[in-house]
Amino acid sequence: MPFADARGVKLYCEETGSGTPIVFVHEFGGDYRSWEPQVRFFGQRYRCITYNARGFPPSDVPEEVSAYSQEIAADDIGHVLDHLKIAKAHVVGLSMGGFATLHFGLRHPRRCLSLVVGGAGYGAEEAKREQFLKDTEGFARRFDELGSAEAIRPYAVNPFRVQFQNKDPRGWKEFADLFARHSAKGSANTLRGILKHRPSIFALEDKLRTLEVPTLIVTGDEDEPCLDPNLFMKRVMPWAGLWVMPVCGHTINLEAPESFNRGVLDFLTQVDAGRWPRRDPRSLGKSTLPKDA
Repeated sequence: MPFADARGVKLYCEETGSGTPIVFVHEFGGDYRSWEPQVRFFGQRYRCITYNARGFPPSDVPEEVSAYSQEIAADDIGHVLDHLKIAKAHVVGLSMGGFATLHFGLRHPRRCLSLVVGGAGYGAEEAKREQFLKDTEGFARRFDELGSAEAIRPYAVNPFRVQFQNKDPRGWKEFADLFARHSAKGSANTLRGILKHRPSIFALEDKLRTLEVPTLIVTGDEDEPCLDPNLFMKRVMPWAGLWVMPVCGHTINLEAPESFNRGVLDFLTQVDAGRWPRRDPRSLGKSTLPKDA
C-alpha cells in the first residue's frame, strides 16, 4: 500500500531500488517529486523512499493546526519507516525537511544510519526571529486569502531561489508550477503549526552536543539565513561535517543535482564503510599551536 498510517493520518509514499534504505524528506515548497533527481541516481544503489508530509496531497490534509508540529513532522518519518518495516535508514532532508531530519535524529537516533541536514536555518537567528514569525504568518494568510497559485508567486523568486531560476529556468518553472498546485489549507496549517513554532537551532545546543549520529550539514553559500546556523551546528555537533555548495541558493538538490548527489554519495559511502569520523577534540583548540609546542 502506498500510504503509511501516521496515527490516523495517511502519508503517501513511494520507493525505488533496493539495498540500504534512504528516506528523503521534502521542503515546504516541494513534495515527494522534488527528489526525482536523487531517486534516479540513488535508486541505482540504494532503496529510496520518498513521501509527502501531512498537508501535502495525496497525503491527508488535517483541518486543525494542532495536527501539525515540528515533533509530529519528525515522528512522521518514523511512521513511514514503520509502514515499510525498516528499522534504520539514512535520512536526507531539505529546509523544512532538513529540520524534520534533524529532529528525527534527536528524537530517534537509534533509527538513523546517518543524517543529511540540508538548507536548515530559517528563523534561527534571534535578531531576525520576530521578522521571520511575522513573514510566516503573512505567508499563511496569503494561502488563506489568495489560494496557492497566487500565494507562492513572490516566494518562488525570493532572494534564495533566484539562483535556481537563473541556472535552470525550465527546472525552476517545473518546481514553481508544482508548488502552485499545493493545498492552500495544508500549506497554511504547515506554516502556522510547524514553521512558526519550531525551536531555533541555537536553542538546541545541549541536545546537538549529544547527538551521536554521522551528519552532513549542507547549504548553498548564497542561502544567507542558513550560513550562521549551519556553522553553529558544525561547531557543536561531534559527528557533523559542513559542506557549503558554491554559488548556490536554497533549492540545492534541484539547482545543482549532480554536485549534490555526488557529495551526498561520498558521505553515505564513508558512513556505510564505518569511515565517517567523530571530531578530534584537539581540533577545537583556539590556538594554532598545541600547548606543548
